[in-house]
Amino acid sequence: METRVKSAEALKWIVDFLEANSIPYLICGGLAAIAYGSQRSLHDIDLYVPDKNYKSVVDFGRQFITYGPERAINSQWNVEYVQFNYNGQKVEVGSSNNVQVYDSTRNEWHKKDLDFNIYTQVNVLGKIVRVMDKQQLISYKTMLGRDVDKIDIQYIENT
Repeated sequence: METRVKSAEALKWIVDFLEANSIPYLICGGLAAIAYGSQRSLHDIDLYVPDKNYKSVVDFGRQFITYGPERAINSQWNVEYVQFNYNGQKVEVGSSNNVQVYDSTRNEWHKKDLDFNIYTQVNVLGKIVRVMDKQQLISYKTMLGRDVDKIDIQYIENT
């Protein structure tokens, strides 16, 4: 199956569930960057949901879990998340509970407050979704400072 088709099906799968259950969400990461004009290929679909709704998302996708749900702490994130593999497409859903991002520009951890009322609706992969606000996404990717984030920021700022 073509990658773009797999990605579109996985996005529809998770977003249809969230919207049918009135669960707020924010698309972030590579898909958000693509929504704002980045031209890179999509690795996974990343999104956050409020902590109070996290368990219902985990339960919904239980048969597709490939990681978690658990708190992952590495050099870039401190976040509770679950990873699904839906028909070959990775979908990572993070809880809003105490999300921390390592700010590579300041060499310190930064608490990421997620406001699910601030988003942009964008048609991406054939589905209108709630994407993290452009300025919040730029701030998030600036903190991470990875090469892929720097490339995404250039695309985002030039669209």
